[in-house]
Amino acid sequence: MDTDKHILFKLKDQTFAVHVQQIVSIERELSLTKVPRTPDFMMGVTEMRGIMTPMIDLRERLNLGGVEITDQTRTLVVQVDDMQIGMLVDQATEVKDIPASFIKPAPKLVGEIKDTFLLGVATIDDELILLLDLEQIIQFTEKNQLQEVMDELD
Repeated sequence: MDTDKHILFKLKDQTFAVHVQQIVSIERELSLTKVPRTPDFMMGVTEMRGIMTPMIDLRERLNLGGVEITDQTRTLVVQVDDMQIGMLVDQATEVKDIPASFIKPAPKLVGEIKDTFLLGVATIDDELILLLDLEQIIQFTEKNQLQEVMDELD
């Protein structure tokens, strides 16, 4: 059976997953520098291991309301194409093997989340897991905006 490892995390009460190969690291609190003229979901930038990294509020990006910082809040540092991005999530919960046969196409809308942001959905142990498409989370025009901001900061 074909299975892939995914990092599971929470936004509000919903469980999401991204493929473990896209994760650079999982961090606790990070200091941010606010940047003007950026999308609402962009919180700012931080330097991580010598790399300027844009930080996004994933809840805001998915229309789930802004993040509420707690002791459980984590930053998933991911690689999207050639850009390192930090995504603030409510809680990183576990690494889980998800068999390919468990993954189904995403419905057009799951709550407030558009299907374009999802690779699919899986149900494991009676829990619905939404698999994020990171390339769609940061779309082409937004990548260009973020890159311009990063270039200005260099």
